[in-house]
Amino acid sequence: MKDIATFQDLISEANYLELYPKLIAQLNKDLLFANLTLEFEENVLPSSLKLMLQETIYKLIQERFMDYLNLLYIVDVSEEKVRQLDGNDTLQLSEDITFLILKREWQKVWFKNKL
Repeated sequence: MKDIATFQDLISEANYLELYPKLIAQLNKDLLFANLTLEFEENVLPSSLKLMLQETIYKLIQERFMDYLNLLYIVDVSEEKVRQLDGNDTLQLSEDITFLILKREWQKVWFKNKL
């Protein structure tokens, strides 16, 4: 698996391997497990995916912090990576968390595809 450093790297790799729909399906599955009403269409544009997920994360941090923590647990985002982030700017934090969530979902999809 290539090292994914940016959102664009992640999307490029998912499209190259033709796994973008599986990434969306995995994200939808984990959002459902977390009891969140957000669901993405399989053909959602990457920019829309990022924007809508980031907006949801931002609202969860601001208004429903326990649901935010539950989502991180269900997706299995590294607690160590979350602690490394700067929490002073909630907007930036929501963007960083969005990337960590998508990156972890991509790891799940990539590993399943390699089996």
